[in-house]
Amino acid sequence: MTDGARCDECGYVYDDVGTPDIAPRLRALGPSFAAVLAHEPAGRLRAHPLPETWSALEYACHVRDILHVQRERVELMLREHEPTFTPMGREELVTRERYNSQDPVQVATQLTDAADRLAELFAGLSAAQLARTGVYNWPTQQLRSAAWVGRHTVHEGVHHRADIDRVLAALA
Repeated sequence: MTDGARCDECGYVYDDVGTPDIAPRLRALGPSFAAVLAHEPAGRLRAHPLPETWSALEYACHVRDILHVQRERVELMLREHEPTFTPMGREELVTRERYNSQDPVQVATQLTDAADRLAELFAGLSAAQLARTGVYNWPTQQLRSAAWVGRHTVHEGVHHRADIDRVLAALA
């Protein structure tokens, strides 16, 4: 996905999120995920009603970890010239970190904290810092700006929040 791209699954358009909007949109992810994690019974959050699809809790854990990884990547971009980012190993983390066994209340708190910390980082970046680049490996290996990383992280949150809604709807 490139700047200007639209996600066919969730409708997210990268260019619809201006650089001043990145921090508030990131910060909004915490309450959005916390609401569902606080109000749904743990059994529903851990359920796998759709084949080859994570549970709602697994999606929330994934977003929490994306927020941490993206903050580390942006911080690396600010320290180094065009660093290459190591893939986060998303599929392996689900099993290794036992996402589906984690406490939903703790995940909500951790996700909100991670969203706030990344939002704070983006809120403090200058135009020159937002233009710094690193080699991102998804969807293809490509040089990406810090601003793109911010927009992409917002997309990850929006997209996976919709995934959670889809998983929970399948339980109805």
